[in-house]
Amino acid sequence: MLSENDKPSGDSSALPSRRTVTAAAGLSALGAVGLILAGAPAARAESVVTPPKQGRTAFSEDLPLRDSEDIQGDILAGFRKDQQSFLMLGFQDTTTARAWLRQVIPEVSTTRDVAAFNAQFSKVRQQAAGRDPGSMSADWAGLSLTYRGLTLLADTEPFPTGGGDAFRQGPAQRANTVGDTGTSAPQSWLFGAGDGPVVHAVLTLASDDPGRLRSTVDRHRRLASDHNASVVFEQDGATLPGPLRGHEHFGFADGVSQPAVRGFDPADPDGQNALGRPGTRILPPELFVVGTGSNRSGLPRWATGGSFQVIRRLAQDVPGWHAQLGPQLDVLKKASVAPESATDQWLAARLVGRWPSGTPIARCPLADVPPAPGMAPDNSIDFHDDQDGLNTPLFSHLRKTNPRAGFGQPGDGTVDFSRADAHRLIRRGIPFGPAFDPAAASSDRGADTPRGLMFVSYQADLVSQFEFLQRAWINNAGFPRSRTGNDPVIGTGGDVSFASASGGVSLSFGSFVRTEGALYAFTPAITTLRGLVDGELETGPA
Repeated sequence: MLSENDKPSGDSSALPSRRTVTAAAGLSALGAVGLILAGAPAARAESVVTPPKQGRTAFSEDLPLRDSEDIQGDILAGFRKDQQSFLMLGFQDTTTARAWLRQVIPEVSTTRDVAAFNAQFSKVRQQAAGRDPGSMSADWAGLSLTYRGLTLLADTEPFPTGGGDAFRQGPAQRANTVGDTGTSAPQSWLFGAGDGPVVHAVLTLASDDPGRLRSTVDRHRRLASDHNASVVFEQDGATLPGPLRGHEHFGFADGVSQPAVRGFDPADPDGQNALGRPGTRILPPELFVVGTGSNRSGLPRWATGGSFQVIRRLAQDVPGWHAQLGPQLDVLKKASVAPESATDQWLAARLVGRWPSGTPIARCPLADVPPAPGMAPDNSIDFHDDQDGLNTPLFSHLRKTNPRAGFGQPGDGTVDFSRADAHRLIRRGIPFGPAFDPAAASSDRGADTPRGLMFVSYQADLVSQFEFLQRAWINNAGFPRSRTGNDPVIGTGGDVSFASASGGVSLSFGSFVRTEGALYAFTPAITTLRGLVDGELETGPA
């Protein structure tokens, strides 16, 4: 188990001192992050504040993962910033790549720093009835390495005894496995296609302020150039504005069904769910961070404290997705399956399994009832009493990506989450591109403007988590029952069976989410990054 007492191996004095660039007002309780007074002149990107060293936090005894200064901050805590940029870098040789890494490591954010800031931010936000505290801000950085990047830095095979096949091959070689065919095939990808420039590293930069983020991105572009590295691809992402804040481009709240992690998230008295987040199950940390918890991973020692990262640029055809709703709703009304008062949004909510606010239709079948300001949607649903999908369709995005206890037979009353829990992901995506405006056909908000989601997930096993979801559930028309159909939101399209008390009605949906690039990377512990500066990679068993 990693804790704040874990120290990097080797001589850390040869590395630059750690830097944290943050700005926050009234956060003396944080301690773990540097402070700049809000309202002061914007700090230059090079201006830094060294955080004071503190003792263990109030969470340390029961939640040791919150104090980790080795696990990177985006995995368990999440950057949660309105502005992000992904720099995908390619290097010329091992020597310059290691020199670059030496300069970047001090800026990599730790779980301890990010968790402390997020906890205080959430507390202030709740006190302000859901309004973001404008006086608090922070800048974060995360670093991931592809198989080619890890091999270049270590100058050795990372898996000398075998294993890691999916990571080694990458998503382009495994495209058929996850449904990246047709218009989503690697031949049309912007990055990660396999026959284009090699991506060795992915630098994720996040901020509350777009100007400060741009300054940081420019600085890292110069740093890469100074080390003969090229920016293979750069993608900016930003939270959508106005009513779509916190939503993806189809108009639905995103990220409302994240798992909680034992040892990081405080639990309710029952020990099964996260405190103050109804229905959010607490799962073992070894599902998301290698070498934590009680199970052995079978991976080399260098992977301890890290997580496999999936990055996908998913383009969304917003007008196309919405245009299909009306004709399919007419089919349901003619079959007397949908009420005459049903709207396109009524059907869209059944495709997703939630209303736009994130409220599950299992709890509010007739209309959207948003949660109170500052509160998360109630996720205390399990589908054990809806095995036929009469309330929440079996093909809905909600059930295809997390079936919960919906594996049983009608009427058996079984509530067992174990089958679903083993395949959960931690998602950290962010939209890219402007929101669609149907009245702006010729502007930068029209139908042809690129927009979508930068999908990011963390998991300890690429095959049994990300790839399993894509292959066995999302794009498997026979899951969870025969003739269910593919996920109509992110799947490859086709017919679905809309269940009703009088029988099933067949609907046909297209595919309006297209993969435009994909990478498999690994987000190492900071200990591992420090070792790579000197070409050290512990390849023995963990």
